[in-house]
Amino acid sequence: MRGSGVAMQMKDRSKGSGSLVSQVGESLRQAILSGQYSAGDKLPSEHELTETHSVSRTVVREAVAALRSDGLVEVRQGAGIFVLGADPALSARKVDKARVASDLEVLEIRTPVEIEAAGLAALRRSPAQEEAIFECHRKILQCIESDQSIRDADLELHAAIAEATNNPLFRQFLESQGSAIIPQSRLVPESRTAEQTAYRKLIHREHEAIVVAISDRDDQAARNAMRDHLVGSQARYRNLLRDLRSFTS
Repeated sequence: MRGSGVAMQMKDRSKGSGSLVSQVGESLRQAILSGQYSAGDKLPSEHELTETHSVSRTVVREAVAALRSDGLVEVRQGAGIFVLGADPALSARKVDKARVASDLEVLEIRTPVEIEAAGLAALRRSPAQEEAIFECHRKILQCIESDQSIRDADLELHAAIAEATNNPLFRQFLESQGSAIIPQSRLVPESRTAEQTAYRKLIHREHEAIVVAISDRDDQAARNAMRDHLVGSQARYRNLLRDLRSFTS
């Protein structure tokens, strides 16, 4: 038995223990979220899980620890592993840290470019371009009122501001980033409707300050409003990344 345990550990190392932990954890997570195991149910024993997944006990323990961190299970000493529930809001907390970091990097490179774009748009926008900016802003409000994602409308607004600089390189910069310029990571889970709506309204108010300054041809106010918006977004994503690091530590 001891020899087989050593062989199992070597197998884990050859595959990459981190990958195995993720695989086992995800398998159990999906079993819980799909309803295969309900709240109060006991999961298979540690020994059974090692046999089922052909991994060592160390891998199983780390996978279970991840589920505990997500609030999906609890380990009762001498009794086993029990399911606490399958709340989608809990699973939504498991956000990919790498993706959040990538979103933050995009925000950092956008900030100086779009601050200048807002200032130039205030000085150079035509009446037609001003109306296009207002229309994009209205679309965002419509999305909020109909409880829809504002991501596409948000992108259209920033593109309209870049267009109003009358320097094609600003628009080309945004287009080169594609939809990635609008972060994909969710700061607030979709399941928390009231918080999601409040977050979208915050973004709308930040946009409104930019739009009004551009309409007033106040280039400094436009730059300040865009800075507040994008630096504020960076702060929100840094807080999310900090929470994720402490949550998974």
